Amino acid sequence: MEFAKNWVFKKEGITYALLIILLVLFMFPVYWIVVTSLQNNSELMQLPPKWLPAQLFWGSYQEIIKSSVFLTFYKNTLIVATGATLMCIIVSIFAGYALSRFRFKGSGLITLIFLSAQMFPTVTLVIGLYTEYQALGILNTLFVLMLAATTTALPFSIMLMRTFFNGISRELEEAAEIDGASRFKTLFTIIVPLSKPGIVAIAIYTFLIAWDDFLFGLTLVSDINKRTLSPGLSLTYLGEHSYNWSGATAAAAAATFPLLIVFMFLQRYMVEGLTAGGVKE
Repeated sequence: MEFAKNWVFKKEGITYALLIILLVLFMFPVYWIVVTSLQNNSELMQLPPKWLPAQLFWGSYQEIIKSSVFLTFYKNTLIVATGATLMCIIVSIFAGYALSRFRFKGSGLITLIFLSAQMFPTVTLVIGLYTEYQALGILNTLFVLMLAATTTALPFSIMLMRTFFNGISRELEEAAEIDGASRFKTLFTIIVPLSKPGIVAIAIYTFLIAWDDFLFGLTLVSDINKRTLSPGLSLTYLGEHSYNWSGATAAAAAATFPLLIVFMFLQRYMVEGLTAGGVKE
């Protein structure tokens, strides 16, 4: 009995030790970004590198606050992420509801296509999307970045909403229909409110995808006034012959930390949405 207790305590100790090691590994890049942003470029080039700055250097943060280019990148990213999130929520609700409630010829194939779309890396979509958007004449716009981010997030979002709708009893809809409610009224007054955890989950998921996008922002937009944060910062602070590492990491920290704070407060809603969708009443 004593041996079993010791083994349990030892096993828990090993588990916590592994978790701490993984936490350190995952958080080290964030720590290094902060440390690098608080040093000037001459100090950064010293070997061996300093794990803590000898003196805090705030010049890089002052520079990006005064930079109109950085504020433009930030504004564009916020617009793109918000627009893509709204578009994805609307399409996911209608598509997920249709796949959940209606059985029509080809519905199974459509579901399979959505599932298989998750297997393809984003880079394989760029050529096709670029050609399509060029034919539509919407390149170099914020709207094209919204569409691209929505395209990336839709397969998962639609399947998640479909799962949520499958878990909602059809008897609620039948009761509403008896009371004279239309299909649309039933959807938005009964089904959607019951699916709030799933909607919050896909909203966070889509917002993060749009905010972190680099490939589409670099490929589909060439106008600097339409750039978003990831490609904009890369092209502004990192060049062929010069590297402003302090400025780049300060801009990265300023762009990332607000998102981290929001995610810290909303992560439980995302976890709730992802787990609740897997339970069928």
